[in-house]
Amino acid sequence: MRKIVFFLFAVLLSHLSLGQAYSILIKGGHVIDPKNKIDGIMDVAINDSKIVQIGRNLDPKEAIQVVNARGLYVTPGLIDMHTHVFFGTNLDQTYSNGPNALPPDGFTFRNGVTTIVDAGCSGWRDFETFKKQTIDRSQTRVLALLNIVGSGMRGSKFEQNVDDMDPTQTAAMAKQYPDYVVGFKLAHYSGYNWTPTERVVEAGKLADLPVMIDFGGSTPTLSLQELFSKHLRPGDIYTHCFGQLKTREPILDIETGKIKPFVWEAQKKGILFDVGYGGISFAFSQAIPALKSGFYPNTISTDIHTGSMNNAMKDMLNVMSKFMAMGMDLRSVIQASTWNPAQAIRRPELGSLTIGSEADVAILTIRNGKFDARDSGYFGFFDYTGNKIEGKQKLECEMTIRKGKIVYDLNGIATPVVVVPKTKS
Repeated sequence: MRKIVFFLFAVLLSHLSLGQAYSILIKGGHVIDPKNKIDGIMDVAINDSKIVQIGRNLDPKEAIQVVNARGLYVTPGLIDMHTHVFFGTNLDQTYSNGPNALPPDGFTFRNGVTTIVDAGCSGWRDFETFKKQTIDRSQTRVLALLNIVGSGMRGSKFEQNVDDMDPTQTAAMAKQYPDYVVGFKLAHYSGYNWTPTERVVEAGKLADLPVMIDFGGSTPTLSLQELFSKHLRPGDIYTHCFGQLKTREPILDIETGKIKPFVWEAQKKGILFDVGYGGISFAFSQAIPALKSGFYPNTISTDIHTGSMNNAMKDMLNVMSKFMAMGMDLRSVIQASTWNPAQAIRRPELGSLTIGSEADVAILTIRNGKFDARDSGYFGFFDYTGNKIEGKQKLECEMTIRKGKIVYDLNGIATPVVVVPKTKS
């Protein structure tokens, strides 16, 4: 078998010597690229890890590998900007080099995700460890929001330590690693105290980077209106935006079923609203009325970790499918999962199929329900409270291309299909 693989690889190399224009040609897919306002049947050509051409009727003879994307959707590689991937073996450290986080490559590519942002697992004290054991060893592009807590998400006791929330040290670490750190995170603080918010925003000002706020919880609850009007800046991110918990004020008035006026004002001001689905941070009772009123999240993300991946959340495509089931159109869902997060983390080179950009591509299919007398054909989506809705469509990933290489091919839609054995770097 190994001899056959190397023979096929040799054939590919011989084709290269003949001067093919493309390493990969994606043929006949429905391309959705919100940044470049492309929404139609097109071919996408890749060479030397870059997008080199988008057009109709590109010649397959010019390509080493041809991907049959007819009936499929071709999008920029998805960006999940709220994940937890500082996995490790320190059993008492939860998400910081601990057991609650996940290795990125195990869940990204099978969902069309090519870029993720770790949301606060590491702080300035342990970011370099995170970089060495996760960022540097992953095929997935892994970026980071540094926790304002120096020890990161090491556990509740550490995350309540206001004395370890050091804006100067946090900003200095971000400046030391500008290719990887895209902002700062406040999470899990439980107390009626604005000091943690003030310190994370101060780090943001010092490094000129956005912050993401997981508003934690307190009794009484801290005021969202005060958070948006007095603390957060345009470009800062409010995550878990559709959560409904007793210790955190919701964005939707439960009595009236309407988005609070100051929330509309905050989004208009430029504050970004991120899904950050998680384990208990998303409720249909918030999301459905919000979407019906026209309030869409700026970015869709999973907050994936060991506690959410096998619960109501599951994965990126499941969350995107839920938003389609709630009435968000496909193009808007793709935009909230590609170009919008690229802008939120200030990486405009990501999230699109722009000619010359790195070739990160997701090829997706929409599975439609079968409607007959024996089978309702609807897909069931539920939240952590047990509420359930039904949807007619579900997104699934057929192929993922990262940096111009096929890293996931569910059904062998590339011709020829060649799996080159990986060697240790």
